[in-house]
Amino acid sequence: MNEKIKWGIIGPGRIARAFAKGLSYTSNAELYGVASRTLQRSKDFANEWSVPMAFGSYQELAEEKSIDAIYVATPHSEHHDAALTCMRNRKAVLCEKPLAVNATQAFSMVQEAKKQEVLLMEGMWSRFPPLMEKVRQLVHEKVIGEIRLLQADFGFMPKDLDPAGRLFNPSLAGGSLLDVGIYPISFSSMLLGMPIDIETIATLGKTEVDEQASYLLKYESGAHAMLHSSICCETSQEATIFGTLGSIRIHKQCWRPQKITITNHSTEKQEIIEMPFNGNGFNYEAESFSDLLLSDKKDSDIMPMQESLEIITLLDRIREKWGLRYPFEKN
Repeated sequence: MNEKIKWGIIGPGRIARAFAKGLSYTSNAELYGVASRTLQRSKDFANEWSVPMAFGSYQELAEEKSIDAIYVATPHSEHHDAALTCMRNRKAVLCEKPLAVNATQAFSMVQEAKKQEVLLMEGMWSRFPPLMEKVRQLVHEKVIGEIRLLQADFGFMPKDLDPAGRLFNPSLAGGSLLDVGIYPISFSSMLLGMPIDIETIATLGKTEVDEQASYLLKYESGAHAMLHSSICCETSQEATIFGTLGSIRIHKQCWRPQKITITNHSTEKQEIIEMPFNGNGFNYEAESFSDLLLSDKKDSDIMPMQESLEIITLLDRIREKWGLRYPFEKN
């Protein structure tokens, strides 16, 4: 394999542009190919980002021998099929979150990765910036004691309210849960594991997707997580971890962490730590994934396949409580 991983991108949309920009800040990766179902769309993206190869189908990119890894940046509903196409051609896959729309799909993807002996990882990019690594370290060292409560939210007001668009279209697995709710839920999983009990409520909009939802999770340790997601209003977009000795607050846009405040509850002393991105944030997961591939590793310690399976299973349980199924799940 080359010293630099040659990347391909499937689905040249907004998130693909963010990933392409992130790749430009890495030391071990380069963008080499792009695929869309429309060749002209691929060519336009290739021209925009100086990508050597453009393809008019996902299959063609997957079969291209010079490509080492593929970033799947399609709508949620297409993650499963696109990732399988890549892995069946022995390509490593970084699949934008959520890994799939349900546990059945996710399980088949993990099984295919094991069968083909290729690297598969969910693109939960918020886990990879240096400050999130610092948060994990502080929690592990019990700087704030034992975690008792985690509060986190991600809500925003979309500019595009098109009912046929990816956010509001149930056929594309739209809604707040899979788009932004997965961030606080994955965050709680990273710190507390899987809950032993869940309570949840959601508001379904005119298109029958969850426009906002609240989640209350209880853990074996006795800790609770209070989480919220919304695509109908902007929320504080912060996360706070409360422990027996203190707290850690991740400031606004907590999913792209660059500033935290650590508070000691007995002394009321506060410490602020800031770690601005070197790049746009996507570079950290791209660099980590490329390192794994160069080291011939088949799983990530930061975002393991098993944890992604557990998270999507939890999301299934949440949707079941709402009575929400996507149209393609009803057949």
